[in-house]
Amino acid sequence: MMDPKIQLAIQNAIELYAESKSLNAKAINDELVKVFSSEEDFVSKVELLDEVFDSYPQLEELREVFFDLLLMNFFSADVIKLEEDYLESPEWEQIEEDTLDRGTELLNVLLYLNECHDEEIEPELEDFLKEFLLVEEDEFQDEYRIYEDMIANQILMESSTEEIAKVAASVDEESELKELFYPVMCFFYDPQPSTDVKKSIAQNAVNKDFDLSVFSILETFNQP
Repeated sequence: MMDPKIQLAIQNAIELYAESKSLNAKAINDELVKVFSSEEDFVSKVELLDEVFDSYPQLEELREVFFDLLLMNFFSADVIKLEEDYLESPEWEQIEEDTLDRGTELLNVLLYLNECHDEEIEPELEDFLKEFLLVEEDEFQDEYRIYEDMIANQILMESSTEEIAKVAASVDEESELKELFYPVMCFFYDPQPSTDVKKSIAQNAVNKDFDLSVFSILETFNQP
């Protein structure tokens, strides 16, 4: 099974990314949809996903972002076919343990956007940090450490894409948010961007293909 919103997110991201790399976006999209919609279990789907990315080394920097999407699809579509308490089962705990080093922090933003949709609220950076990640709570200091650059730069929401790009360039290379900082902050800067804002995001992108692909995923998830 496949969540229609995730299918659209994949299509949009691959079209954007493949355009400048002379890749066949339709062929890649078809392969990915086949993986996501297959009847295999989650572990098998991860292996199939990796096979697709192994076939297209030009897409490598999107591999872990697509792992996030595969996990989101599992939560929204695949889990319906399983037992009600599957996500509390020893089997799922083992899968989580085995895939601890997979995926990115984009997963948290996607989960947050689903929550915004359910609660019919507009996504905001402060709400994401304080109410969703609970970065101000003592027991969530790991999240505080990971998201420190976003926490420290919330003023960028009143600034511009140019300023977001400047700060993005200064984020520590070791940070788990290094690659994601620009597209995620641009999304929170304007979750419903006009054509002009999108043009500005593209012009100031730090890593254009990656940034625009991630931004398009967030934009797709934010659609009603």
